[in-house]
Amino acid sequence: MNSPPPRPRVGLFVTCLVDLFRPTVGFAAVKLLEDAGCVVDVPSQTCCGQPAYNAGDRRNAAAIAAQVIESFAGYDYVVAPSGSCAGQLRVHYPLLFDEPAMKAKAEAFSAKVFELTSFLGDVLGVRRVEAAFDGAVTYHDACSGLRELGVRGQPRALLGTVAGLTLTELKDSDVCCGFGGTFAVKYPDISDRIVEKKAASVTASGAPTLLAGDMGCLLNMAGKLRREGSTVRVRHVAEVLAGMADGPAIGEAER
Repeated sequence: MNSPPPRPRVGLFVTCLVDLFRPTVGFAAVKLLEDAGCVVDVPSQTCCGQPAYNAGDRRNAAAIAAQVIESFAGYDYVVAPSGSCAGQLRVHYPLLFDEPAMKAKAEAFSAKVFELTSFLGDVLGVRRVEAAFDGAVTYHDACSGLRELGVRGQPRALLGTVAGLTLTELKDSDVCCGFGGTFAVKYPDISDRIVEKKAASVTASGAPTLLAGDMGCLLNMAGKLRREGSTVRVRHVAEVLAGMADGPAIGEAER
């Protein structure tokens, strides 16, 4: 009798914003991965280095990257519930190193990095989830996941299998929300104008719930909607896909 194939060993890159602001997203990611047959671990980790990289501090970005690469060396895959962090790990890490041996390590590491919904659909072949959500949602395509990793259809395909959920497409869903990591800090007035337009599109969709796959975008949009007095609830897509969307929405604990 043939032995079953080994279960994929996944190192979950939790991300700073999930760890500090929305741990539920991490638990939802673990549930989705384990339900799909993976062995999941959360190794010791820190920031992906994106703030330093975006600020032009390549020396510290490379030092952070080297730590991450070493910490996740023993896993078949590295999965992040964030297109932004996954993009940093997969696309930008190999650009940080010139020394041949370290560059080769970075390239081998980046090849096994995936955003959560892309990993579920494109790598594991997950075609449906066992979850329910009562109501309509609209979806924002975060810039890094969309443009660097090609994440667009994967979350929508999985959301289409959630019982009771109706997806209402967001006008200009692929337009930036204004967060952009350090952009929101460097250019707050421009950032606010951008998210103002995004909030108007969310409201115009008529959907009572807004989803996305990146906590930076979600926190930015939730904050703007809350300041405008909107009743739209904001959640990470992983929470809905894992059937873990019963608690307070993003930003509600601060009201």
